Amino acid sequence: FVESAIDGVDRLFRWYFNGDTEVPFSDDLTFRVSAASAALFGASWPTIGADITGRRNFDVANAWSGKPPLGVPCVVVTHRVPQEWVYEGSPFTFVTDGIERAVATAQTLAGDKHVAISTPSIMQQCLRAGLLDEITLDLVPVLLGEGTKLFDNLPQAGVNLESLGVVVGDGVTHVRYRVIK
Repeated sequence: FVESAIDGVDRLFRWYFNGDTEVPFSDDLTFRVSAASAALFGASWPTIGADITGRRNFDVANAWSGKPPLGVPCVVVTHRVPQEWVYEGSPFTFVTDGIERAVATAQTLAGDKHVAISTPSIMQQCLRAGLLDEITLDLVPVLLGEGTKLFDNLPQAGVNLESLGVVVGDGVTHVRYRVIK
């Protein structure tokens, strides 16, 4: 039996809705996760002041209907700026001149809070540029054969990590690492 890619993606994100604890993610989306996952989110999400994503994720998410996740400014790394989202007060900042500029822009927007990275490609670019301090992964017991591979295109010398913690939720295991530079 062959599972379609859409079924695999559904299984990948099912844990967001299989728990008994509600966690608001945006104005119009609330997750229902395990108490352990909710506690982790409750501790980490308020520390995020900006997010960096790629243009593909931005487009697939339909720009989150103009309301970025967690209600924080979103920096979009792109080659082509969608002009309909460029206006005074837009929650999106588009960067066309590299990951270093995207990170610097996000850090300015975040102030004294952290910057989150939302896609594998952006994470890989940050690792190659030496700009990533921590990696948090949500591991789900599903193996997919398609999509962007999280650990492709890494620095040739590899990346050393130090474990900072593990939280086991319902259908997901959250792991956090410090990137050793």
